[in-house]
Amino acid sequence: MARTTRSKASASATAKSDSKSTTTSDSKSKYTLQAESLNPPKLFILPTEATRDARIVSLLNPRYGKPTRYLVCPETGIYEFTRIAAPKSTPRSWLIECGNTGRVEEKIDGDGAELGSYITKGADLFVATPVDPVFLVLPAFADQSASIKDGKRMFISSDDYLDSIRDTSPHLSEILRWGNVRTLLESRMAAICDTVEAGDETMFRFSEDKLLTEILRKAQKMSEQPLPKSMEDRFVTKTLEAPVVGVKRESTTILPVSQTQAQVQSETSAPNSEASTPKIESADSQSSVSSTETATSLVSEASTAATSVVAEESTNTAEVIPTLQASPEVVKLQRLRTALTFICSCYISPAQAKLLQTKLKEAKPPPVDFTPLDSYLEEIRKLRQEAAAARGMEDYSRKRVLDDDEVAERNEKKRRKEEEDKRKKAGESRGVRDLKKVNTAGMKKMSDFFKKK
Repeated sequence: MARTTRSKASASATAKSDSKSTTTSDSKSKYTLQAESLNPPKLFILPTEATRDARIVSLLNPRYGKPTRYLVCPETGIYEFTRIAAPKSTPRSWLIECGNTGRVEEKIDGDGAELGSYITKGADLFVATPVDPVFLVLPAFADQSASIKDGKRMFISSDDYLDSIRDTSPHLSEILRWGNVRTLLESRMAAICDTVEAGDETMFRFSEDKLLTEILRKAQKMSEQPLPKSMEDRFVTKTLEAPVVGVKRESTTILPVSQTQAQVQSETSAPNSEASTPKIESADSQSSVSSTETATSLVSEASTAATSVVAEESTNTAEVIPTLQASPEVVKLQRLRTALTFICSCYISPAQAKLLQTKLKEAKPPPVDFTPLDSYLEEIRKLRQEAAAARGMEDYSRKRVLDDDEVAERNEKKRRKEEEDKRKKAGESRGVRDLKKVNTAGMKKMSDFFKKK
């Protein structure tokens, strides 16, 4: 019996293994995916004015002091890449296909480049937009020790300035060999430097006043029209918005026309019934007929009057009464300050930006007078403090309305927590998951068995 049982068990095990192998072989995909590329392709949108001599190079970022990719064209200038990406909460991807690979311009068989179909992990889009070369030469003026002698700044050549950033800017030496690029950089250096001619060569001396004038000119040009919607709403409209102290409402409650006519008809129903009753005396009958006609005319006049009243009084208005309203001058100054802050936070190093802010405040007379804007913002700050102090205790039980940034941050934290929970569950074994379901109520902890008695 034991041998028979073993033979049956071995036969059943063999059958199970065969079925598993068959299932595994059937579940295999017909297509095999290639391994993920370490250097995946990216999608760029380049300007149509750029020539074939344009190249993507690495230059020093003026804000962060790190090498960054730029598009340099000898004819049209320098472009920066703006990254446009989908929100992390809604991941997307690009399907990139290059059909006629043999017709792609300037494709070399020996370069090892394969042009085919790709699926990118992220739907990032890099758009090339023009950038002023004056920002790219600003890191060369960060260290002024070489140009200072006896406490005075000296005039030095453009090569002396650019040599200070050649080591940190990988492709700067390469693009300087292009004649048009060198001319473009030197012409923009003259906008922020004092210049003097020394024979056939132009000498430069950095000037913070000229840099401040150039940045203010760019900010004023940017603020001449409304900023992009997201910047306008967040940094201009919400910043200048004053708290609301009250809402004025006007509303009236009026009965419908059908109800008004019904009431009038019910009041005149009695005379009408009397008019329909026959009378014996002729005099009485004549008087009753005249009264009936009078009542009918009263009913028609009453219904017409009711209809006209309903048409005139059916209004409902609501008017918000703000405590303070920003003038056009204040709005323009706020746009100018927002544009100035944006330029300094994107294209100027923190040390140079702080120096420019100090010079802007200490300049006499100031190039831009922000006094009306500062006074308005101070009044708004006081009004908000008064509104917060006057708020009743019952308001604290209400839910606070979150703005877009807070909602996005909360959703991002929730998404990260869900991903972390999924990652932890994926690493757990089945036994650990089963143990979590065990009811441990009333059980002692393991530490209770190791306590001193």
